[in-house]
Amino acid sequence: MDGIEEEFKDKLIVERVNVQDPVGKSLAQKYGFLATPTFILFNSQGVEVWRSIGMIEKDKVKQFLDTEQ
Repeated sequence: MDGIEEEFKDKLIVERVNVQDPVGKSLAQKYGFLATPTFILFNSQGVEVWRSIGMIEKDKVKQFLDTEQ
């Protein structure tokens, strides 16, 4: 995640959520994820546009961002 956050810092805001904390538990319930890591990408209007469960490949994030522009 660190590599993704650094490489795409001009395109993404990365928020890390600890699902053991009360706020994290609430967000996990709100967005319907049980497994960690879960990567959810929202557009500028707050609409979910992509979700990945498990390890995140930087190339897939880049490919998705390239197709969205």
